[in-house]
Amino acid sequence: MQYDVTIFQTPKYRDNKGYKEVYRTFVKANNREQCLQETFSCFNVTDRIPENYKGRFLTTGDIILIDEGRRGQHYFQLKPGGWERINRILIR
Repeated sequence: MQYDVTIFQTPKYRDNKGYKEVYRTFVKANNREQCLQETFSCFNVTDRIPENYKGRFLTTGDIILIDEGRRGQHYFQLKPGGWERINRILIR
């Protein structure tokens, strides 16, 4: 299955306000958990980062939106213990 993934980051590392969309891509995965893992590994390994990616490495506090169309939009924030599902309100 292919997932529509959008990465949100703040302008400065460790900020908790001002999230902006920095990249949108499609990720092949079997489920949301694998999608999060694939996205993390792609954007944290220099050789795997797409050339047109303008953000920084994925770090604690960054947010990923997985848009499954009619099946809903799911927001996840990277916390010290891993990805945690959040309410989209935190992005604004």
